[in-house]
Amino acid sequence: MRHPPRSALLVACALGAATLVPVTGTTASAAAPACSVEYSVTGQWDTGFQAAVKVTNNGAARDSWSLSFAFADGQKVTQGWSAKWSQSGTAVTAANESWNGSLATGASVSAGFIGTWSGANTVPTAFKLNGTTCATNGTDPTDPTDPTDPTDPGDGTAPALKVSGNKLVDASGATRRILGVNRSGAEFMCVQGYGIFDGPVDDAAVKAIADWKANAVRIPLNEECWLGLDNIKPEYGGANYRSAIQELVTKVKAHGMTPILEMHWSYGQYTGNSAGCSDVHATCQKPMPDARYAPSFWSSVASTFKNDPAVAFDLFNEPYPDRATSSQTEAWACWKDGGTCPGIGYEVAGMQDLVDAVRAAGASNLILAGGLAYSNDLGQWLQHKPDDPAGNLAAAWHVYNFNTCATESCWDSTLAPVAAQVPLVAGEIGENTCSHGFIDRVMKWFDDRKLSYLGWTWNTWDCSSGPSLISAYDGTPTAYGIGLRDHLRALNG
Repeated sequence: MRHPPRSALLVACALGAATLVPVTGTTASAAAPACSVEYSVTGQWDTGFQAAVKVTNNGAARDSWSLSFAFADGQKVTQGWSAKWSQSGTAVTAANESWNGSLATGASVSAGFIGTWSGANTVPTAFKLNGTTCATNGTDPTDPTDPTDPTDPGDGTAPALKVSGNKLVDASGATRRILGVNRSGAEFMCVQGYGIFDGPVDDAAVKAIADWKANAVRIPLNEECWLGLDNIKPEYGGANYRSAIQELVTKVKAHGMTPILEMHWSYGQYTGNSAGCSDVHATCQKPMPDARYAPSFWSSVASTFKNDPAVAFDLFNEPYPDRATSSQTEAWACWKDGGTCPGIGYEVAGMQDLVDAVRAAGASNLILAGGLAYSNDLGQWLQHKPDDPAGNLAAAWHVYNFNTCATESCWDSTLAPVAAQVPLVAGEIGENTCSHGFIDRVMKWFDDRKLSYLGWTWNTWDCSSGPSLISAYDGTPTAYGIGLRDHLRALNG
């Protein structure tokens, strides 16, 4: 979906891409300790890093908790979530928030933070919960023999999804559907110089989405902001942008929802048919990803989240190479293989290029790929399906009341054959009527076939120009949004 127009503000910076430094391990104990701690570095770059801490209480139930540990190399906590973080010298304390203070016997709580490091980033090995020493799995990220855990399910209860035939299943093999919302903002605010997100993304704001009984949140991203290119304000790009996205992903997972990271706006000048802008920079929807930066974007995103199978990847928002050429054969060839495409003035990265970039980074996460006509046309998707060595690729589709394929007869003829062979996810459904009659029909068709869908969008815009699901970030629905909210609650309540 495209967005209400805003002016662009371009300021210079240059920052490198993040790299992932997974740190996990195990420690045996002769007797069950009163508590145990799992500490892992989930991302590390230049002089910064992100870490996750999971505390399990093996003793008596607690009404409040406080975890303490010390850094060995002068690391500093700069921001955190799911706990009140403080630091004095090398000593760090994480105290419970009001909403997660209760810790029953056998229960766990997870929190995380962003920090700085210099020279070394040795993992803490001594942790205390309310003054009591805990067992720990901490290991040293500088030790090349440290084990990693590629099946880490994440910090919350979000499932690790994978493709099985034409279904999505979790680690136990149970069939899952993706039912949720889009959270727009991170694709345009940064490149326009206003910030990173449009509206709040704190825990209360994410919980409001979960209260609709959504189990997934699609998060559109900006290619140039993630990579920190020199047209992005430093405070909104590169490491700062990546850290903000990682923090949002952690919150989404903590509420049991699947985060879907999607490349929305990208580099490349296109002024042909249906052009959204004439700018070479990532300030609007382009017909296809660019070969210059898109593979690097997905390599970086995949490296950041490759050890977290709870995170899914949506390769490109709404391809429309069919608008640049009158030939469907040429359009689908461009879609899959990229290169020099008719009517598009920059070198294109095809869907196969992006799948290859993700898998080459070592990520086996679920991948979604939308078709032509702004992802509304899947007519030749099966014939041009990219090769995926991980076998974890699903089809993405978008529909609004004003799209060409917006009737049950079109869905029967073009979607049903795809859904018979691979999982089908409607990454965006919506209407500009400020009502929900159209999405009611979409949801029924998808429900009847046990397929997945996400409403556009969890933002407080005018529902006729957005369209927007909410009028306030506490989850107050618009007349359009109430249809999705009530339907999700009926399904999952």
